[in-house]
Order: sequence, then structure tokens, then C-alpha cells
Amino acid sequence: MEASNIYYSGFMALIVITSLVTSALAANFFDDIDITFGNQHAKILNGGQDLTLSLDQYSGSGFQSKNEYLFGRFDMQLKLVPANSAGTVTTFYLSSQGAGHDEIDFEFLGNSSGNPYTIHTNVYAQGKGNKEQQFRPWFDPTTAFHTYTIVWNSQRIIFLIDNIPIRVFNNYEASGVPYPKSQPMRVYASLWNADDWATQGGRVKTDWTKAPFTASYRNFNANANMVGPKPTASENNNQAWSTQGLDAAGRNRIRWVQTKYMIYNYCNDNARFPGGLPTECKRSKYL
Repeated sequence: MEASNIYYSGFMALIVITSLVTSALAANFFDDIDITFGNQHAKILNGGQDLTLSLDQYSGSGFQSKNEYLFGRFDMQLKLVPANSAGTVTTFYLSSQGAGHDEIDFEFLGNSSGNPYTIHTNVYAQGKGNKEQQFRPWFDPTTAFHTYTIVWNSQRIIFLIDNIPIRVFNNYEASGVPYPKSQPMRVYASLWNADDWATQGGRVKTDWTKAPFTASYRNFNANANMVGPKPTASENNNQAWSTQGLDAAGRNRIRWVQTKYMIYNYCNDNARFPGGLPTECKRSKYL
């Protein structure tokens, strides 16, 4: 059997395990999030277990967590806009507020029917981003729910899909690279129109005859340190995320993803950085 197929078979078993764990820990959207824009374009369903965001020519929609967090593991299951999703952007991310904000992004850039989504990741620290990596999914993200995870601790940020690591951004403050570590962040999600840039650099526009576009969310879990009047440790007291890194199996998985499915890495974009690649690009293979 081809090595990539062996990896993939193992990943499928992990998906089942991860889905069960995430379901067991899932929060209730009524209790844990606030709708931030879109009014009736955002709907909480099934007693708070499910949520849909919709976009039409009049409005997109979005929500944020009621709580702020400083480090943790954040899981969300998403099923993305099906069929012709060109011009649309679905998001799941962490962000602080104000000038010099920190942010950790999953953004899903839609495409015309039959073409794959782009999974766009980025990290901002003290208001500065420009650390994009993009991937093609190795599955259809529109036909079933998949679990998207951000692990954020003082040493590193890990992006995972179905518990498969796709990216690591390490803390290289000692080398002068800003790292998000002191500003509490909320969880955000949104569905909005970005047809000026999202699909093939803006060449493919949103087809409003296909509206409304709808993305579905479920099984949100923040196993994280809450910040507020009464700061708390992570809700289930399982803080494995606080030192989480990549073991040998994780390094094999991220190598598989980055070799076969990465389509853009800022650390390889010499034309964008004529004065030399960013410092962190010289430090770690798995940025």
C-alpha cells in the first residue's frame, strides 16, 4: 500500500476518536456565544447544539464567545458552504481587540463548483500578521462535519484538522519575533462576502443567484483558561494543551500534509520579502 494511503487510513481512525471526544465536551451555543452581526442570518438550533451562519447580498453573519481566554485548546466542528461558494469566506478564529491586536486564524475561502476550498491560516502578534499558510483539504469539507482545532500555549500554536496537525507556529521571542501571549482573546466565527480577493485573487465573483450561502457549526469546546472577574483554569482541568507539541507521529502527519496539500507558505515567498525571509522562517521547518 502507498505510504500516503497508510497515513490516511490511520488518520481516519483518529477522526472517529476526535469526534467522540469533541462531542463529549461540546458547549451549548445559547450559553457560550453571542451573535455579533447578521440577526436572523445566524440561527442557533437543536437546543443550542447546532448553529448556522448565512450570507446573502444584504448581510453576512457571525458570533463570538462570551468568555475571553488566555491560552487553551479550541475545537469547532464545521460543515462549509456547498456547491458554488466562490467569493465567500467562512471563519473560525481567536482575536483580541484594539490596535496591536493578536489573532490566530482559520479562514475557508470558497470556490466555484467542482474546485476545492482553500484553507487559509495566519498568526498576528501585536498587530502584525503576514504569516500566511494555505492548504487544500484532503476531504470534501462541505458534505460532513470536520473538527478544526487551535492549540495555543506559551511555547507554540498548533493548527489541527480532525486531530491532524497541519501547522505549528513556535514562540521565537528570544530571536525578536513577536508572539501572542499576553492579550486575552475571544473565539470568533463568521460568514461574509470577500469576492474582491477570496477566489482566484478576486477574479471569480460571488453568484448571488445561489444565495443564501450557509455554513454549519457544532460541538464548540474551549478547554482553556478563562479571563475575567474570576479567572479560572481550563473547564475540565485537563491542561495537556499547555505543553502540547508534536511527537514522532505528529511530525509524520504534518510532513504528509505540508508535502501533499500546502499550496502557499510565506516562508518560501522570497519575492514578497526581498530584504530576506522573516526570522522565524530560518528557525523551524513546521511554521
